[in-house]
Amino acid sequence: MPILVLGIETTCDETAAAVIERAGDGQGRILSNIVRSQIEEHAPFGGVVPEIAARAHVDVLDGIVANAMKDASVTYSQLAGVAAAAGPGLIGGVIVGLTTAKAIAMVHNTPLLAVNHLEAHALTPRLTNALAFPYCLFLASGGHTQIVAVLGVGKYVRLGTTVDDALGEAFDKLAKMLGLPYPGGPQVERAAVQGHATRFGFPRPMMGRPDANFSLSGLKTAVRNEASRMTPLEQKDINDLCAGFQAAVLESIADRLNVGLRLFTEQFGPPTALVAAGGVAANQAIRGALREVAGHARTELVIPPPALCTDNGAMIAWAGAERLALGLTDVLDAPPRARWRLDENIEVPAKLANTRAGF
Repeated sequence: MPILVLGIETTCDETAAAVIERAGDGQGRILSNIVRSQIEEHAPFGGVVPEIAARAHVDVLDGIVANAMKDASVTYSQLAGVAAAAGPGLIGGVIVGLTTAKAIAMVHNTPLLAVNHLEAHALTPRLTNALAFPYCLFLASGGHTQIVAVLGVGKYVRLGTTVDDALGEAFDKLAKMLGLPYPGGPQVERAAVQGHATRFGFPRPMMGRPDANFSLSGLKTAVRNEASRMTPLEQKDINDLCAGFQAAVLESIADRLNVGLRLFTEQFGPPTALVAAGGVAANQAIRGALREVAGHARTELVIPPPALCTDNGAMIAWAGAERLALGLTDVLDAPPRARWRLDENIEVPAKLANTRAGF
């Protein structure tokens, strides 16, 4: 029997709500998906300001939820569950979304689903592509860079992570360093297209290591040093710096993913697909690198549409529906969490344990 779930997302600077339908055979359908970006509020500061983000969520969330329900032509009495991202994220925003979901669940006597935001990214390809387990996830966003074995709902093994900056964070910091507008990631990508990647010999972090971890702080420092040496920068210099940075990132991603896929296969057998999620997956050059990695590994590459790679309510609703189908619900005092590891309740295979020390 189909179930309907409302999903709410407020972990960073998007206020989002959506309604999805999950059929008895596991197929998913998006009935509504509304996202309100806060780019204009944060642009003057060159990054997300947590207090501004939380206030903006408070101002608009009720209206966005109402519109999502209206667009889906669904009443609250028809919902099988109410899902909200309970973390990880900016704690003020997380509290706003989770509190709203709790209020709806309590008033309408509907099950609450306190969803891990990272799990929502991990399960999105099952909504868009009906993808079977197990698959290998490359999660790259402003705050997270991870390679994860997705073995089932609630069953995740982290194969690699960043030891310092996340990919999206590194792109944004580079943009700010070079005076490019916010949000920085797309600006760096555009500048890189006009630049010459071979002008600078930037390092390729972590290349050749047996673990699947990432590091970007050394690369970022190398770009800063080169930019400082050439100040004042011409537009050509900015383009070349962005192109050199992005080329180094692409080589690092390919090397790290090759290792991650090898570790996956050794532990769990061949994956059904290589999946990319998170806002950084919208970068066309990175998508090209992922296609090469998937082709080399002879596995399918699955990347959800851009609107479902970045933060949205549909992914939260779907993760809630997947959990609800297994009889998993949460109590109304489920806590908001600024930090919440996706694999914190999973025993790490022995062969991976020595690659995970300290992370």
